[in-house]
Amino acid sequence: MQEKVIIHGGFFSESSTTNEVKVAKQKALKDIVEKTHEYLKMHTAIETVVYAVSLLEDCDLFNAGLGSQIQSDGKIRMSASLMDGVSKKFAGVINIENVKNPIRVAEKLMAYDDRVLGGEGAINFARANNFQFYNPEIPQRRLEYEQKSASKRIGTVGCVAIDKEGRLAAATSTGGKGFEMPGRVSDSATPAGNYATNDCAVSCTGVGEDIVSAALATKIVTRVSDGMMLQQAFEKTFKELAEFDGFAGAIAIDKKGTIYHLDSHPSMVYAYTDGIETFVFK
Repeated sequence: MQEKVIIHGGFFSESSTTNEVKVAKQKALKDIVEKTHEYLKMHTAIETVVYAVSLLEDCDLFNAGLGSQIQSDGKIRMSASLMDGVSKKFAGVINIENVKNPIRVAEKLMAYDDRVLGGEGAINFARANNFQFYNPEIPQRRLEYEQKSASKRIGTVGCVAIDKEGRLAAATSTGGKGFEMPGRVSDSATPAGNYATNDCAVSCTGVGEDIVSAALATKIVTRVSDGMMLQQAFEKTFKELAEFDGFAGAIAIDKKGTIYHLDSHPSMVYAYTDGIETFVFK
């Protein structure tokens, strides 16, 4: 099996994103997807998706980790999850604060029976496992908060990978939608937004409530497992999403190594590579 990887960086805001920001995001995605593919050559799919998402979290151009949105009470709370298609294990953190890489905390939880933690429990687990205090706020986010004018960077970051053994995995991370009520749970740390089996792996971005309502990632993967072609599974699931004007995008790879992506509003930014060619879109 040829190693392949696809990543996404959420949605552009067509009304407020400058061309300079678009170009910077595209360059960042190209660099990250190529670094990730090199990493994938010597690592498993599950290790690789964590690696990719941690790089995306470290880039303040995206709404995850460094550069996350600020909630209505002035605090940043982040969520992230990963799923291994081989073991079927899912792990995640919900509304975690003051850590550098939420996806790394989720990765650590894969070894535990209790694999999804929220709020204070997630923070305490992180500190107990040597994840040091880290403030992910950047000046731009504070300015937006003070001006009550969130930049509307809808979405998350995510990665799907297939390794040389044909193993699949997915990982997703978000900094929230900005100005949300404290306690709001996004899709990113649920199977609606991030799901993988031996047959297919999917990571989603967009409006979390819409993604949860559509059970987006889970439906796509289940339909592929039931025998539907990847493109058909996407089209049927997004048709159901359109019934309530849902706002979402998704990336995927199936067990044959087929890469597919679709968005309901064409402004998702993503990149993929098979090690021979790299493609960056939007």
